Amino acid sequence: MKHLLSMADLSHGEIMEILEMALDLKEKRARGKVTDLLKNKSLGMIFEKSSTRTRVSFEVGMADLGGHALYLNYRDLQIGRGETIADTAQVLSRYLAAITARVNSHSTVTELAKYSTIPVINALSDQEHPCQILADFLTIMEYKSHLKDLKLAWVGDGNNVCNSMILGCALMGMEIAVSCPSGYEPDENIVAQAREMGGEVLITADPLEAATDADVLYTDVWVSMGDEDEREKRLNDLKDYQINSSLVDVAKNDVIVMHCLPAHRGEEISAEVMDGPHSVVFDEAENRLHAQKALLLKLMA
Repeated sequence: MKHLLSMADLSHGEIMEILEMALDLKEKRARGKVTDLLKNKSLGMIFEKSSTRTRVSFEVGMADLGGHALYLNYRDLQIGRGETIADTAQVLSRYLAAITARVNSHSTVTELAKYSTIPVINALSDQEHPCQILADFLTIMEYKSHLKDLKLAWVGDGNNVCNSMILGCALMGMEIAVSCPSGYEPDENIVAQAREMGGEVLITADPLEAATDADVLYTDVWVSMGDEDEREKRLNDLKDYQINSSLVDVAKNDVIVMHCLPAHRGEEISAEVMDGPHSVVFDEAENRLHAQKALLLKLMA
């Protein structure tokens, strides 16, 4: 693995290696044990979209590992004035040890990777969000001790995070049931790819069907960045796809509820569930740090 643009860039073994390393790094951080394995290495972080968890976790992660992170706002780079992605990638490759990119179009990260001589990490694009899924799997491992044969129910918009989760579940032997209204299904090519990999993927319009006997309930915002002009339509179309106590009741007794954040209580998830005993959303957010530290070590050390 030279780059991480898609969950499909990883193998089952590589995911397990990253998760095991992340668990070790998390335990060492809790004990105050530091490492300088990325000393004198710099990570360039290109941001075309706003961010809380991604920016802070990558910056803190690099500091924890003895390295340095540079925040590069898309509008402040010459790329914002028309310099090509190819030229930008070649220049940054001379300065940095790796690049993360949080961008609008997936083609931006693929082009960065094509022309870069250093690792490129997709920190979110319109197609996928693999860093989030690594943190999610770390969280599930902590609560369930394994991934294989678990059932994950995704309820709501079949967006970029959902696409990555479908591929990740296929790689890890997890069943995934995606419930969304017509027009909000995940990428059909990604669903087909996951099934070709042996993944068990159910697409259904019925949230109760998806949630029944689920080990994990997962949702994301109904109005993603860039979809703000469709807000009213999306709220109406997705109003029956909320994770609430009705769905928790049909899932397994020890179900965990996940959300990649930011959340809108009362929309995609009820406040009762978001702040209730099944919710692991803040553990999940913390685990962005630990999973990404492991990923950075795998790609840069």
